[in-house]
Amino acid sequence: MTANTLTALPTRREFLKSAGTVSALALTIGFEWAGSTRRALAAAVAPGAAATFTPNAFLRIGADNSVTVIAKHVEMGQGAYTGIATIVAEELDADWTLVRVESAPADVKRYANLAFGTIQGTGGSSAMANSWTQLREAGAKARAMLLAAAAKEWKVPAAELTVEKGVVFHAASKRQATFGALVKTAAAMPLPDTVQLKDPKDFKLIGHHAPRVDAAAKSDGSAQFTIDVALPGMLIALLQRPPLFGATVKTFDAAPAAAVPGVVKVVQVSGGIAVVAKSFWAAKQGRDALIVQWDDSKAEKRSSAQLLEEYRRLADQPAASARKHGDAAQAIKNAAHKVSATYEFPYLAHAPMEPLDAVVKLTTNSCEIWAGDQFQTIDQANAAHTAGLDPQQVSIHTLYAGGSFGRRANLGSDYIVEAVSIAKAYGADGTPIKLQWTREDDIRGGLYRPMYFHKLEAGLDDKGQLTGWRHVIVGQSIMAGGIFAGMIKDGVDPTSVEGAATIAYAIPNIAVDLSTTTTGVPVLWWRVVGSSHTTYAVEAFIDEVAHAAGQDGFAFRRKLLEHQPRMKAVLELAADKAGWGTPLPPGKGRGIAVAEAFKTFVAQVAEVSVDKDGQVKVDRVVCAVDCGTPINPDIIAAQMEGGIGFGLGAALYGAITLKEGRIEQDNFNSYRVLRMNEMPKVEVHILPSTEPPTGVGEPGVAPLGAAVANAIFAATGKRHYVLPLAGEGSQSPIRT
Repeated sequence: MTANTLTALPTRREFLKSAGTVSALALTIGFEWAGSTRRALAAAVAPGAAATFTPNAFLRIGADNSVTVIAKHVEMGQGAYTGIATIVAEELDADWTLVRVESAPADVKRYANLAFGTIQGTGGSSAMANSWTQLREAGAKARAMLLAAAAKEWKVPAAELTVEKGVVFHAASKRQATFGALVKTAAAMPLPDTVQLKDPKDFKLIGHHAPRVDAAAKSDGSAQFTIDVALPGMLIALLQRPPLFGATVKTFDAAPAAAVPGVVKVVQVSGGIAVVAKSFWAAKQGRDALIVQWDDSKAEKRSSAQLLEEYRRLADQPAASARKHGDAAQAIKNAAHKVSATYEFPYLAHAPMEPLDAVVKLTTNSCEIWAGDQFQTIDQANAAHTAGLDPQQVSIHTLYAGGSFGRRANLGSDYIVEAVSIAKAYGADGTPIKLQWTREDDIRGGLYRPMYFHKLEAGLDDKGQLTGWRHVIVGQSIMAGGIFAGMIKDGVDPTSVEGAATIAYAIPNIAVDLSTTTTGVPVLWWRVVGSSHTTYAVEAFIDEVAHAAGQDGFAFRRKLLEHQPRMKAVLELAADKAGWGTPLPPGKGRGIAVAEAFKTFVAQVAEVSVDKDGQVKVDRVVCAVDCGTPINPDIIAAQMEGGIGFGLGAALYGAITLKEGRIEQDNFNSYRVLRMNEMPKVEVHILPSTEPPTGVGEPGVAPLGAAVANAIFAATGKRHYVLPLAGEGSQSPIRT
């Protein structure tokens, strides 16, 4: 059962914005089509073709009354299509039952993510935040043009007209017209310079329960994911990648693979050896038959234990300062009571339900791509470079993506580049080729959430007040070596320390340091990025500090958040709805944690039960969220629920481990995710707000692990300092 109530440091978006800002153009980009006059759109419509009204780049209204919203963000399950459509439809006063969504083409001039700069892409929980004003104006200006069209046809003042569910009314004359009936006249209306946006009190869709626009297609199977694409003459490719990160092909024998029925061609590309076949199974059998010798002279060959040993050593060495206020070392030295702890976090795979895939149709002068594309501008550029074309010669059809959690948004565009390179090696003759990763490819393929080691110390005075806090983080940089390397300042990658250097608690003396490691394991942002590990360390440790001070964990946090009203409010709401402080039966415990990620505030209370054998079950999670103006409460609740399930699976079981450089996991039997019978009851409570909307796709993950760990302590008296909680590779429930 799920309850959903509407109750009383730089972010990743800013990293992308800074890195992507080649010019200031995209920061002020409007939503109108290019044109030197306000009538440019009307002039662009061919004579006799006024069956649709296209007032801007985000909206098309048909003579059949259909309203098509053009989404610049990929739909990968997070509800972006519905949120985008809701914003436009609200200001347009459209009939929600007639609203449809299409994916925008790869076109940064019209569809840049305004939080990223000159990049079209989705990530950092930025879809609603960057689109909010832009899309409201898109809907409002289209509405104004429709009113102007009706006013012209009826020869009445536009101020006397009203709109409801896609119909324009003139009360005095009792006339009315649907949007479809007005499209021809509206297309010739001048585009208004400015419009009055709705007062939030008049919202009819925003903040209310509107069905998802993709629900029906995903239910009846008509939704198109890349894995569904089947073009005439299409071939399937599988790529044999090196077993060690950094290894390369020394020699290979293609003959055994070529002899497999259905195999068409075997080609070498920079990433390995590709088998191109008439079917997936033929390609799989062909790849299995390949004989490849690898040059591993420059490969990463260390094991996880060896890496962690180095990390522990670095935690005691001088490091780069990410935050410094007061004298934490002296405050801790002089403290009446001292608390210390270390935390270990493994590499994590993204493991989206749909493994990576892309379809490419390449010729000597064009490249057409079908994919659940998350970084259109970057992927377009990398595909063009690989094919030897200009970016303008590369078109991208963005399809539904079966999950991502950050994996499809990588600067090297690995799966896109692989697909293009295979099509090029095949002959660039226009044959559609689908590159399909298997689940094993996905788990072993790299670009993981980095492994981290945290060391924390705190000091309390004789009154139990927190006087000093020192936090050392050791791990790989996500930003190093790419276009975002410029975001690393004084040796600090902000993605490594967000949630730690940005700690909200009022502590008079604080120091947060970062020691950045170098390994051959490729890493990438993972859902909620730095806060996926920093929040656990901060919130588990603050709970331990509160206990050492002899204080309740909730009350201790609340006092330290007096200057943070929004974070304090979600903390209080979650505690209240969870019945914090009320007695629980023996063997049960409650734990609380709170976080801010991507400007969204989330608090969670977890309830666990421990049986006589020491097995732990997470029974209930109560979540309070403040994400600014709640666009669609159902989607907000769904994303909190999904984030809780995602975070719980990672906290309990998630671990990618290396043995002599080889990844030990290969599928869901060895890389465990949460199962349906393990999902706790979840209650989501949304704080009302008139602030601009912020993201919900990622923040729900941040506090979950710590809330569960703190609940386990409340039930058992045992703290957990090593993740996953169930033990690396464990298939059994937690034992205390």
